Amino acid sequence: MTGTLVKICGLSTPDTLAAAVQAGASHVGLVHFAKSPRHLALADAARLRALVPGHVKAVLLVVNPARDVLAEAVRTVAPDVVQFHGGEAPDALARFRSETGIAAWRAMAVKDAASLAEVAAFRGAADRVLLDAPASALPGGNGARFDWSLLAGWQAPLPWGLAGGLTPANVAEAIRLTAAPLVDTSSGVERSPGIKDVDKITAFCKAARQA
Repeated sequence: MTGTLVKICGLSTPDTLAAAVQAGASHVGLVHFAKSPRHLALADAARLRALVPGHVKAVLLVVNPARDVLAEAVRTVAPDVVQFHGGEAPDALARFRSETGIAAWRAMAVKDAASLAEVAAFRGAADRVLLDAPASALPGGNGARFDWSLLAGWQAPLPWGLAGGLTPANVAEAIRLTAAPLVDTSSGVERSPGIKDVDKITAFCKAARQA
């Protein structure tokens, strides 16, 4: 896929992973967080990761992992990217990148313009930030969006992506309004929590590609 990068997160089956790859997703996300309906045990995540072709990046999502747990996850799954979705500090991400050589992303909750100012702290520490809606029951995957107009005129201090409430119906609008270089969806391509819909995955990637 050229243009906007697309990440389909929370994949849990070979058929939905294949649908994302075939539809042109640049990144596929595997969730290792027990409270999420998209949670995968590390062995299951590793089996899916083995199906990801070389031109697609495998992203492992974690939330405030202990260092030994994170090390085991990286050894077992061998992701291209680790997406930190909790309160992880910039120095923790910088240390992780230095020790592993693996790209680190950090999800950031956007409540207001002040939230965007906090992104600068991750310059040099994260490879990308994902701007997401504030957490509710879960850190992400809640189907909620933030006010995209907050991004008007925003000068991003590092690579970023847009997440939160993106669906096949609104992703093109989101790209037009925000010029997001990457869009990330999870619940927006599901038929029920944790259960991805192949047709919705295909429609999302097509809409993002044509935006």
